[in-house]
Amino acid sequence: MSEPTGLYVMAAMYIVAGVMHFVKPKMYIRIMPRYLPSHKALVYLSGLAEILLGIGLCIPALKTIAIYGIIAMLAVFLLVHFYMLSGKKAAAGIPKWILILRIPLQFGLMYWAWMYV
Repeated sequence: MSEPTGLYVMAAMYIVAGVMHFVKPKMYIRIMPRYLPSHKALVYLSGLAEILLGIGLCIPALKTIAIYGIIAMLAVFLLVHFYMLSGKKAAAGIPKWILILRIPLQFGLMYWAWMYV
């Protein structure tokens, strides 16, 4: 185990988050921007991406590509975070201050991944 523990924590986080897309898809469908098509399919696809990228972090030959994939995925997820700030219904009952804090958190997650390149 030559990789830092933080890399495995990150991998577990993305795998669990991805599994949740299949366990509680309605929660994710609720926050999908209206302008995106096929909400259910996109929720499952994004969950699968999180799982595969999390697993990729644990495979030395795939680690770097998984990191770049995670950064790209998090950049795309910013669309959802900004959409949720667009109105009460889009916020899905989450307080606005939490939605605002999620934006810099997203960049923090990107930086965390970048640290392992």
